[in-house]
This record gives sequence, C-alpha cells and structure tokens, in this order.
Amino acid sequence: MASTTASQPQQINVADLDLQQLSDVRRQLEEELNHLTNSFAQLKQAQAKFKSCIENVGEVKPQNKGTTILVPLTNSLYVPGHLSDAENVIVDVGTGYYVKKSRAQATKYYETKVEYIRTNLETLQETIQKKQENMNYLINVMQAKLQQSQAQPSKV
Repeated sequence: MASTTASQPQQINVADLDLQQLSDVRRQLEEELNHLTNSFAQLKQAQAKFKSCIENVGEVKPQNKGTTILVPLTNSLYVPGHLSDAENVIVDVGTGYYVKKSRAQATKYYETKVEYIRTNLETLQETIQKKQENMNYLINVMQAKLQQSQAQPSKV
C-alpha cells in the first residue's frame, strides 16, 4: 500500500544546504517570482480591458441609435458602422464565441469578470509576497554562510 506522505512535498531547512544548493534554490525562486509577477501584470491588463468594456457598454445609449461609430476589427483596425440596435450588444465570451446580450446583462457580465479577476489578483499578490519573503530569507541565509566561510581560515 502506498504511503500518503509520498504525495506531500518534502520540507527542507535551507540553513542545512550548501551555497551551491542555495544558489539553485534562489534561481528557482527567481523564476517563480518572474512567472508570478508576469501573470499578475497580465491579469491587471485583462481587468483593465473588462473595465473598458463596461465603459464602452455605457456609451451605447438609445439616443445614439443611428449614429456613425468606429467598430474595432482588431486592436488597431477600425471600420465605420452605424449603431442600429442600442438596446443590445455583442459580447466576446472567449474562444471565438460571441453572444448577444442586453446592455444591463453585458455590464453585469463584465462586472462579474472584473470581480473574479480582482479575487485572483489578491490571491496572487499574497503568493508573490510569500515568495518574496522566502527569497529574502534565502538571501539572508546565503549571506550568513558566505560570511561564515570567509571568517574561517582556509584549510590547505
């Protein structure tokens, strides 16, 4: 029968590691921190896009019906169009699917997305903070080991 502790990560005291192993752990922590901070930035961008969508839906008003607008085909390509239905909008729900929603439904959809990303950002921020604390502790241990090795006379 398999042991249940085999699936749990093993904890090692970093003070017991030598400088080379500490350096490897530091490199791994730096990679994780870079990945997490990049993910944080991407989530912030997505949140900003959804907030922008909320503002854009707010600009679609019945009094604007029939007016000429610029319709985005890509991030940098817009074509002129006429606003024919001011009560409904087309919402990109991902993977190339679009859904027709009322303005209120679209606003609620985007607000839900913004809130979901906000909670993920908070969790990710906590994780980044813990990783940074681990990195600081690791650097302190490395500095102490370096000082200790320099204080000891070399045995030749």
